[in-house]
Amino acid sequence: MEEIITYLQMTSADELNPARPVPGMVLERIDRASPLIAATQVRIGAPHGWPSAVRSDEEWTEWLSHPLRQYWSIRYENELAGITDLEPQSDGEVEITTFGLLPEFVGRGLGGHALTLTVRQAWAVEPLGAASVSRVWLHTSTMDHPNALANYRRRGFRPYRTRVRRHDDA
Repeated sequence: MEEIITYLQMTSADELNPARPVPGMVLERIDRASPLIAATQVRIGAPHGWPSAVRSDEEWTEWLSHPLRQYWSIRYENELAGITDLEPQSDGEVEITTFGLLPEFVGRGLGGHALTLTVRQAWAVEPLGAASVSRVWLHTSTMDHPNALANYRRRGFRPYRTRVRRHDDA
């Protein structure tokens, strides 16, 4: 099986093309010690083969120990609808390391606004080693939800690199 990974970026907050607002949707910061992070990522990622869906306890401990990574729940009408992680990097870059909605919230017209909120938060992160955030980036793959790449592009992300990963089906 072949997986195509696409890396996308924004180099200015002005490049964000906001989706239609969804009343009742907010981001809420989550403490890295919360069991909600792993449980939510597993539920979101399992249908798409995300590595987080099969992390061991030791791998989760390592993932959650990153001192700069921020964890945010995506809430819709006071219910947990998804999760996003942001990681400030050198020279003012911020990587969106996780973004996804729980299966029961997919297909309800929420993803565009959830991504808009995530991107706005990424641009608001205190930059590392720079006066301001200079770039927000992420990656997606053909194993993610079929609408993921289109949503990223509609919000203003531009592809800057692709790579192919081969998986053994054996």
